[in-house]
Order: sequence, then structure tokens, then C-alpha cells
Amino acid sequence: MTASAPTPSRTHLVLIPSYDTGARVYQTVREARAQWAPVWVVVDGSTDGTAEGLQRLAADDAGLRVFVLPHNQGKGAAVLHGLQVARAAGFTHALTMDADGQHPADLIPAFMQASMQRPEVMVLGRPVFDASAPLLRVRGRKVSNAWTNLETLGAGVADSLYGFRVYPVAELVRVMHGQTWMRRFDFDTEAVVRLAWRGVKPVNVDAPVKYLKAEEGGVSHFRYGRDNLLLTWMHTRLMIGFGLRLPLLLWKRLTGRPPFQA
Repeated sequence: MTASAPTPSRTHLVLIPSYDTGARVYQTVREARAQWAPVWVVVDGSTDGTAEGLQRLAADDAGLRVFVLPHNQGKGAAVLHGLQVARAAGFTHALTMDADGQHPADLIPAFMQASMQRPEVMVLGRPVFDASAPLLRVRGRKVSNAWTNLETLGAGVADSLYGFRVYPVAELVRVMHGQTWMRRFDFDTEAVVRLAWRGVKPVNVDAPVKYLKAEEGGVSHFRYGRDNLLLTWMHTRLMIGFGLRLPLLLWKRLTGRPPFQA
């Protein structure tokens, strides 16, 4: 990197899970590195050759670290791998972003600053859609958001699926170690619900989202049937958990305790 590269943070890092994203991942990583250090990439069993390419980039960049998982385990599992290493290394917060170019790397410093000002919260991206957004996806996420609003008793999660976020590392690792789910596409939604149950307040910040066309390097592993079934099962178990926690959540809401504090 050049002399103007960002000064490495000792508390906050960027964590990028990647699975068969193709060459677009290199641009995503370069854009993230231009804004922040360190940047970690967890290659989740990719078979497209990008693991080797990313390792070559990391060999020439002290601010970039690459982990390669032996086989595909899912987004949540890849994030958990990075979080566990981050916690052991003393990092307190991680900004997660997708490798496919959907998330705005130029907003990394602003999200990190918001987290540093209030380290007890989770800083969540609130997506601003443009004309490239598939209408079915935009409408579908409204359903998930409605369920999340109910499951958290209106804790203030503006969007349950947008993965451009800053999490408190220790809290999220505890949540994920507490059960065996949220290892795949269910990660983003279940993470915010369970963190809210633990008293981590959501703070929402607007951020644009891009849906790149195939000729632009866009790659999507979302499958409507498979992943909607996964989300349905996720919300079923979250509603069960919500019912068990409802008296405590009501008490917290009435008394202004986290995550319902100002």
C-alpha cells in the first residue's frame, strides 16, 4: 500500500466472507483497504481460484489477512471463524461486508466512527436502493423486517438482511456459540435479533446497496426456494424464543433498559 494508507486500528477490523465471488472480490478488497486497516477475508471453500489470488495480494500488504476454509460452510460460519481469531487477537469490533460489490466501501470510516463513539451498540446499515434492486428482493425483505420488528419488540432494527454492519465481537461470538444455527444465509437476521435480546442496541445508518449485473461481475448465491425455507425455519425458532423472553423484553422496554434505551 502507499504512504497514505489508513493507519491500522487495534480495535476495529473489516471482515469479508467470500464464496466463489470471482474477480470482483479483488476490487472489493482493494476498495476496503483504501478506507481501512486491517481488512480480513475469509474464503469459504471457494473453487474459483480467488483464494490463491487473495493470498498473493496479502503477501504484499501487511494490512490484509486471508483465511481459507477447506470447504464451503456458509456465510455465518465464515464470519464466526474470523470473529474467533479477531477476539483472540484483541479486536473488539468487526465491520462485515459482502465480497460481491453490493456494499459501500467508502462508508467504512463513518460506520467505524459511529461504533467507536458508542462501542456498546451494533451499527446497522439501512439500505438505500436504486433502480438496480430486484423488486421481488425489495418486497421480500419487508416481510423479514416485519418479523424481526416483532421478535425484538420494536427494538429499532431498520433492516434485518443488509450485511454491512459493525458488530461487537465478544457479544456476537457468545451468541453464536450458544446455538448451532445462523451459520448460513440465516446469519444476518438471527444475529441482530439475538444481539438485541442480549441488550445490544441497534443504531441505523443509511447506506446504498448495489445489485451488479453479471457483466459487471455481479454474483448471487441466493436461491429463492432454499433460502426462503431457511428464513421461514429461522423465524419459527426465533418466535419461540421471543415467546419465552417476552416478559423480560416487556420489562426492559417499560424501564428503558438496553436495547430500548435512548
